[in-house]
Amino acid sequence: MSFLNDLLGGQGQQAGAGSLISAAGQLIDRAGGVQGLVSTLQQHGLGGAVQSWVGTGANQPISSDQLGQALQNGGLGSVVQEQAAKLGVDPNELLGKLSQVLPHAVDHLTPDGQVPDASQGGGFNLGALEGLAGKLFGGSAA
Repeated sequence: MSFLNDLLGGQGQQAGAGSLISAAGQLIDRAGGVQGLVSTLQQHGLGGAVQSWVGTGANQPISSDQLGQALQNGGLGSVVQEQAAKLGVDPNELLGKLSQVLPHAVDHLTPDGQVPDASQGGGFNLGALEGLAGKLFGGSAA
């Protein structure tokens, strides 16, 4: 069983992965792109972990509680609520999954160890995460 499938609790790979990646994408989008999300998380206590996601080394883990608190304090708690309702899961369950997926998403979107600047075309689009589900699934999901 793959890492992402474990996170999804064994749900259908393509539907579950797409939904979780979509939720992560919505969060990134509503934060103002990768730069906005990174900035928000850094300002609310997750600076070291977030820098590890952007950098080229290993990604530091964060807990769902840490992520939830940072997002709530950063004004993004409503996005988690909306996405959890859309997916039919408890917000805490979604935070648990996002705390596992966001490090990979940010890492995926910053391959050169640099956060894309919005003025340099660094605006976020969900298509930028398309390859992530396949990467986490070992290439079997879209």
